[in-house]
Amino acid sequence: MHYLDNAATTRVADEVADEIRRVMGEHFANPSSLYGPGLDSELLLRRSRAAVAQALGCSPAEVIFTGCGSESNNIAVLGAVRARREWADHIVCTGYEHPSVHNVVQQLEQDGWRVTWVMPDETGRVSMDEMAAAVGPKTALVTAMEVNNEIGAVLDVAALAERVKEKNSRTAVHVDGVQAWLRRPVKLAATAIDSYSVSGHKIHAPKGVAALYLRRGHTIQPPFLGGGQERGIRPGTENLPYIAGLALAAQRMQKTLPARAKHLRALNAMLRAELEGMDGVVLNSPPDALAEVLNFSVPGIRSETMLHFLEQRQVYVSSGSACSKGAASHTLAAMGLPAARVDSALRVSFCGDSTEEDVRALLDGLRAGLARLARTR
Repeated sequence: MHYLDNAATTRVADEVADEIRRVMGEHFANPSSLYGPGLDSELLLRRSRAAVAQALGCSPAEVIFTGCGSESNNIAVLGAVRARREWADHIVCTGYEHPSVHNVVQQLEQDGWRVTWVMPDETGRVSMDEMAAAVGPKTALVTAMEVNNEIGAVLDVAALAERVKEKNSRTAVHVDGVQAWLRRPVKLAATAIDSYSVSGHKIHAPKGVAALYLRRGHTIQPPFLGGGQERGIRPGTENLPYIAGLALAAQRMQKTLPARAKHLRALNAMLRAELEGMDGVVLNSPPDALAEVLNFSVPGIRSETMLHFLEQRQVYVSSGSACSKGAASHTLAAMGLPAARVDSALRVSFCGDSTEEDVRALLDGLRAGLARLARTR
């Protein structure tokens, strides 16, 4: 099996799964309960929060646990906008955000908010100058993803936040960091970023657990009502076993980041060089994209056709964002690429477990697919 769809989800690490099972048995008491076992659960919750905070470069009090990255994005975007609606009526957003940001901002636009959509260029890069220039006295929020989930394009979000605050110190800056966290170094406390979302299942923790950084002093109006858990921002009994798993996964990924980054740059360079030499293949990821992601097209062969051909050889890639469930790439369309490239795009996404053997299997499958499928197109 050659699994190359880690931007969609990663395999849960064995030690993370073991920790989750341990916590399920030993710390089943509610962290909010006032008796001894509840206190033990609360102490584990605190340790887990501190570990995630350390991996984000912030204080534990600035970490909120949620159920998924999409939930974190919704809380951050809706919360920031609603807290500023008395004086603001404007949002700035990139043109290729994840649906959990794009669709929320689109709904706010339908509700009457003015939105400036800053589109990527044909290379997939978003202009920081254009985003900063769009900020005005009534801008409530600027929201941008640090690493695009389909092509791996990187935006310097720390620099963007500084530029935004220079234009309007009251404007909130939210960053979708789901594809960037523990793939790029981060020290949020040293930035002007107000909120930053991350997700467990992108770092070898399970689906169903995530976190949201909220800078100390940053004001939001929480979209949910309930109990007082997670400072009342995300009410509901905490999923302690998965939170402990998230903490362990973050510690594990943090320790391996430098060596892993070097390894993945080598794999990406190997794949990129071979693809550049293949007739009929066009690269969509910019040269300076995150090494974990490489997007390319084979015009004339639909993504789904090539995807299933590769699947027969136990090579697993994506036709785009998993959240789009096979729909045409929102990102590539936003870049203004021709329909033939959009409809034939494939996304390869690595993790630290990926190998040269995986890359060779993919290349062999692509060559076979090009030879066979080209005769039928």
